[in-house]
Amino acid sequence: MVFIGYHASHEQVPPSQLLASVVRAENAGFDGAMCSDHLAPWGIDQGESGFAWSWLGAALASTSFSLGVVTAPGQRYHPVITAQSIATLEEMFPGRFWAALGSGEAVNEHVTGDPWPPKDRRNARLEASVDTIRRLLAGDEVSRDDEIRVHRARVWSLPDAPPPLLGAAVTAETAAWLATWADGLATVAQAREALVGVTDAYARAGGRGPRVVQIHVSLEETESEALAVVRQQWRHATIDGSLWDVEQPAQFDALAGNPSDDQLREGALVSADAGELAERIAELTAVGFDRIYLHGVGTDQAAFLDRAERDLLPALRRLL
Repeated sequence: MVFIGYHASHEQVPPSQLLASVVRAENAGFDGAMCSDHLAPWGIDQGESGFAWSWLGAALASTSFSLGVVTAPGQRYHPVITAQSIATLEEMFPGRFWAALGSGEAVNEHVTGDPWPPKDRRNARLEASVDTIRRLLAGDEVSRDDEIRVHRARVWSLPDAPPPLLGAAVTAETAAWLATWADGLATVAQAREALVGVTDAYARAGGRGPRVVQIHVSLEETESEALAVVRQQWRHATIDGSLWDVEQPAQFDALAGNPSDDQLREGALVSADAGELAERIAELTAVGFDRIYLHGVGTDQAAFLDRAERDLLPALRRLL
């Protein structure tokens, strides 16, 4: 049976409301949740960006299901701090936490003032960070001076066993590379052909563990209302090109411009019919994912969760 999770978007909802939403998601029948880890939102209209690690402690204490986070060690977070954060959550809530580690986005990382590296350097930094985190979670003292600098670091409060460290990828090339070190694959929904390329590359490179996909959906009473939500909250997904090198939310807004309705439909699954939406989600899931996390792209999460409980989740359970 496919695991159906809820995505908590810190860029769009104040952390206090998002905490209430994740509690509601468990009560609505979701199997678990995941969240983003941003310092800034994608666009000005989103207007939020709570600190994921503080929120995760409260969310795990307020629910009984699993929670994960997509995060980027190496620049904004020194990997020793990431290791300590992971260890503390897993020690407090054993077996319920996971992290997906990625190479980062300039919109969050530029604030350190350090140069934003090209992709190959970011990957090298991530690989060094992952190695450091794993060694620290094993109880080792770590020193190194290569892609990252660490001086005699040790994490003292450790869980009985480290949690899974997945790898985050949106391209086939990155998926193949992270298969060499990750405990699973985490990606985001895109065209079906592209998703096939990502999952196939991960499998061919010997990738193991769960395959996780986050799916953006806009489910409203009418299709025009659903499109309006995407236009107001998630139009940056229509940008043609890399999002990883853009520094400011205003720049995302400018790059997105005023996309057409057809372009908006490429950035999220848009529908007024929960059954039809469930079929489209099931088509993406069939690419080879065993965990899906649904992100209702509107800010009214109470309405999305009510509709999910009433219509969307039952339709998905029948299909998956």
